[in-house]
Amino acid sequence: MPAIDLTASATDLREALLARRFSASDLLEASFARIDTLNPLLNAIIAQDREAARAMAAESDRRLADGTARPLEGLPITIKDAFDVAGLPSSGGLPAYKDRIPADDAAAVARLRAAGAVILGKSNVPVFSGDFQSYNPVHGVTNNPWNAAFSPGGSSGGAATAVATGMSAFELGSDLGGSARWPAHACGVYGLKTSWGLISTWGHLPPPPERRTPRNADLLVAGPITRAPEDLALILPVLACPRDSRVAGAALTAPRLEEPRGLRVALWADDAFAPTDREVGAAVRRAADLLAAQGAIIDETARPAIRFSEAFEVYALLNHAVVAYGLPPKVRARIQAMASRFSTNDLSHQSLQARGARMTPGLYQQISQRRMALKRQWARFFQSYDVVLCPPAPVAAIPHDHTPDIHARRLAVNGEPRPYLDFLLWASLATGADLPALVAPISQSDGGLPLGVQIIAAAGEDLTAVAVGGMLARAGAGYRVPPGSTGQS
Repeated sequence: MPAIDLTASATDLREALLARRFSASDLLEASFARIDTLNPLLNAIIAQDREAARAMAAESDRRLADGTARPLEGLPITIKDAFDVAGLPSSGGLPAYKDRIPADDAAAVARLRAAGAVILGKSNVPVFSGDFQSYNPVHGVTNNPWNAAFSPGGSSGGAATAVATGMSAFELGSDLGGSARWPAHACGVYGLKTSWGLISTWGHLPPPPERRTPRNADLLVAGPITRAPEDLALILPVLACPRDSRVAGAALTAPRLEEPRGLRVALWADDAFAPTDREVGAAVRRAADLLAAQGAIIDETARPAIRFSEAFEVYALLNHAVVAYGLPPKVRARIQAMASRFSTNDLSHQSLQARGARMTPGLYQQISQRRMALKRQWARFFQSYDVVLCPPAPVAAIPHDHTPDIHARRLAVNGEPRPYLDFLLWASLATGADLPALVAPISQSDGGLPLGVQIIAAAGEDLTAVAVGGMLARAGAGYRVPPGSTGQS
């Protein structure tokens, strides 16, 4: 078998396949060998069908040979276990679904399959994708590839680990409260929260299979996780809408700029409402410095005409309503019953969770009107600025903490304890306004853990965020191979 660098970008792997430097079958077998070596420690990939994958790779080799290769032909990938994959266990980390094997692919999975990607397995998630660490009673705990004592994040933690280590060429992740962005930050890869509605989330869990609706759930998006920004530009046209994989995808808006000169950047590295660890803030500032050195215009005071606290409240109430919709009735009722304890001015995580779970039509209408006002302010802001650089999360990767009460967990921010659900704060700015946001790797902490930056762009301008990620990569930031995950196989 030829030597293959499994930590190369998906774009480079695709070019090598097209040049026939190795076959899709060779690439798949190398990926299996990598999984056999690394996955016992990391537990990122929790289900496989190797014979089905080998059949897909053989079909890819036939197409590569006869000149009919599709856009993602022969690239071996894993899929987050929040998406249905026909013929593979799709549990979402729930014991009740541990033996569930759907007959049909989720819409986005179908598009990847139709584009020639070789689906080799599923990656681990927290229960119902409802935590910022990836562990569950069905498949156990996933470890961070940079330090196994730490979590890779969640809910796309298995996905980010698989991509970071070269076990998967890229991944299909999802994001409601930072579920693609936070693991990308924690594992040192690229995670894109797409504009809401760009990619169908039909076949995603949550909501439960029996409660799915044709319309994408509010706030929830699907998006790729990769080792290189150019991979995002390769994959997005495949994934972009609609639900039917036989129909061409939606047109993507071209990036505003391809190079940093003249790029108008708002730097939002910290905020009193959302305390951030100094190392995380330093990485955000380093990203701004890299762009400034190449001619970008950095403004450290520019902000949209919104209050962070209001943006978070609006987002959090709707987020908790979306999450509660898919919970078992008894669990949902227990959370709803706590709402009467809190005033409408209480922005604690417990209050927002309970009030959001008890969402009424009237409150939903009020929240929708407030969201529209916030979105208008963001639209005005992006008339003057191209992107915002801000933290992906308050901290770098955290040690495993499976304390049953999520509200009892704490983050250490500059040595001070902060609520665990502060993970939602920086995620809320883009999600609440339906904006695209890319997390790109920038540097490392003193403890050797990855640090990233969140790049927020205007609604529908996903490729602008991707382009800025590319600018940073060309400036010297970007993906690094985790220790113990050597490239050649």
